[in-house]
Amino acid sequence: MHKIIAISGVVIKELYRRKDFYVLFVLTALITLLMGSANFFGDASLVGYITEIALLLIWISLLVISISTAARQIPSERENRTILPLLAKPVTRGQLIMGKFIGSWLAATIAMLVFYLFLALIIWSRGEGPKISTYIQGIWLHWVCLAIITAMAICGSVFFSAPSANITITLIVTSAILTVGRYLNLLAEQKPEPFQSIIYAIYYAIPHLEWYDLRDSIVHKHPPAPWWAAGVVTLYGTVYSAIFLTITWLRFKRTPLINA
Repeated sequence: MHKIIAISGVVIKELYRRKDFYVLFVLTALITLLMGSANFFGDASLVGYITEIALLLIWISLLVISISTAARQIPSERENRTILPLLAKPVTRGQLIMGKFIGSWLAATIAMLVFYLFLALIIWSRGEGPKISTYIQGIWLHWVCLAIITAMAICGSVFFSAPSANITITLIVTSAILTVGRYLNLLAEQKPEPFQSIIYAIYYAIPHLEWYDLRDSIVHKHPPAPWWAAGVVTLYGTVYSAIFLTITWLRFKRTPLINA
């Protein structure tokens, strides 16, 4: 386990050396600070809209950070030929995958906590924050969602030779799931066979990331969902993360360590 932790620590340190996080945080902070000055315009309802925009920016920023961090981990090790001495420690390929996954996930977690903490300081300083239990549940489910997305990007890194291709495709797939994935069953009802069965198969096969999105509940100050439901969704996310990591391991153990 200490080998996995050591590999994870290296990945986390990369977050501090990259400019992506700082740029995205500054952009989100500027929009969020605009929410803090909304009273100067005399329109209290504006706060809700800007809170919604800030949460959207947080989701977009964390998608970029988690996917871009995870997608280049294994390809960069192979390209720089550092994977050979790394596996000679000895570190197994499974430990390498787990270390890269946990490190990428924790790096995204650190960024997530920074974003949400800053947003909380702004909205609660104005006495207009959501229910604390709803906010905590939103952060928890977003954290589980990041695990699925990170595992998905790690999995893509052993199938696509270029990290840019993996980042692009994973971003497109993730965005499609978050926006239209929930409506595939309704679309299937309107299609004849065999398209109906194909669409239903896709609907039940994809991880439903929209279940982890509680932005509306936070913005409109709804009470939290039942915690047993959050537990079921957490287990669902754990299973999908494990599936992606298993596929990664099965593929990676048959992949040459050095590109020809």
